[in-house]
Amino acid sequence: MNKTDRLLAIVLELQRKGVLRAEDLAAKFETSTRTIYRDIQALSEAGVPIAGAPGLGYSLMEGYFLPPVSFTVEEAVALLIGTDFVEQKFDREYGAKAQSSKRKIEAILPESVRRETSRVRSTIRLIDADGQIGGLEKENIETLRQATLEERKVRFHYSKNRPEANGNRHSVRTAAPYGLVLVHGSWILIAHCELRQELRHFRLSRMSDLTVQEDRFMFPPDFNLQDHRPAEDRHVLVRIQADPDIAYKVKESNSFYMEAFEDHEDGLYMTFRVRQPEELLRWVLGWGADVVVLEPESLRNRVREEAEKMFKRY
Repeated sequence: MNKTDRLLAIVLELQRKGVLRAEDLAAKFETSTRTIYRDIQALSEAGVPIAGAPGLGYSLMEGYFLPPVSFTVEEAVALLIGTDFVEQKFDREYGAKAQSSKRKIEAILPESVRRETSRVRSTIRLIDADGQIGGLEKENIETLRQATLEERKVRFHYSKNRPEANGNRHSVRTAAPYGLVLVHGSWILIAHCELRQELRHFRLSRMSDLTVQEDRFMFPPDFNLQDHRPAEDRHVLVRIQADPDIAYKVKESNSFYMEAFEDHEDGLYMTFRVRQPEELLRWVLGWGADVVVLEPESLRNRVREEAEKMFKRY
């Protein structure tokens, strides 16, 4: 980053963060504190009202605001591709806002930048490998987003991919929504479940009859969605071997449960981590005779049982 770009970036960073120390700015822009001191002096001499407080850092004088700056071609392309992603993966309201944002960005670009941006974008296309989000799921995103902001509980029917101990796959849940996370192309609700009395993860695609309740909730003071990491409950290791001819296809499948793989002359050896071995049953069967379960024996037996059932059907 050259000096001119760094000076502008410093002003924008102070405008965004409020107060920053020279050490913070040096770390942000990967330079020395001595250089930051010189930059602050240069900005002050140029008329930018920067105040410095010993021990606290630098800040812009109250009321100072840097007007919108022009975008480079690369910045404009990044923003416009971002609007494409929002249209694909968010609810209808944000999809509409993404479209209006795209028009505004294109409108303020200089003609030369707009032409070059259009040329670059013509060589890039964002295709959702996981498919477009369905209408019901988009409605759920919007409902849950509003419920989270209003701190209202929600109620919904939920279908699990495997039955509970009592054999039931379906249940009715009431939960306090803490936030939404996009994982491997699927939206997940992070919420405190009243039925389980703990923080749980719910796939929006498995929800139905979602309603917002009058009851309110309070966010735990120590909860931060950006720092949240789910408790690890996948403790079962599964070893699978794939024939060399399909090794590249298996790698491209990018299974959520795959933890490691090794290439050998006789094929690809993979390690998966799951809650129950049956979670990989359909995945294994989908590859036919080109993959073989090495362990555990319980999964080998389940594959054998399913193969025998299929043989009887044919």
